[in-house]
Amino acid sequence: MAEFEATRGMPAESMVVFGVASDVEIMDRWLPQGLSVHGSGPGTVEADGSLVPGDGRHEGLFRASEDQLRVEWGGRDHPDYSGWLQVADSAAGTSEVTVHISLLDEAQSGGRAEEVRELLDRSLDRLADEVQRRVSDAG
Repeated sequence: MAEFEATRGMPAESMVVFGVASDVEIMDRWLPQGLSVHGSGPGTVEADGSLVPGDGRHEGLFRASEDQLRVEWGGRDHPDYSGWLQVADSAAGTSEVTVHISLLDEAQSGGRAEEVRELLDRSLDRLADEVQRRVSDAG
């Protein structure tokens, strides 16, 4: 099993960040390029794109818990992939996001650890940009 985790400060309070991070309709704006997610029913999403293993399309489980400020996901038809995103309050109107990804099939991540870390970092940068846009639009 390969585990990856990254943390990034966010320019807004936790509820704003959670609202952006858990909104399936706008996830494509901050997820890695080559990955697209669409709601496909209660508690499920469909992921497709060049980053999705196999045929490039998988149904996944999705849960967003507002009271815990946590988003969790995993593959329904591809159970060797799962992850979570946790938002926590930080200082003076800011917050912090931690994303954790588990790849049970090490061969899937073998030699790609640096690429996965870069995708995580870039996604968190894009999430911060999206949060900043939300805050700017509201103000």
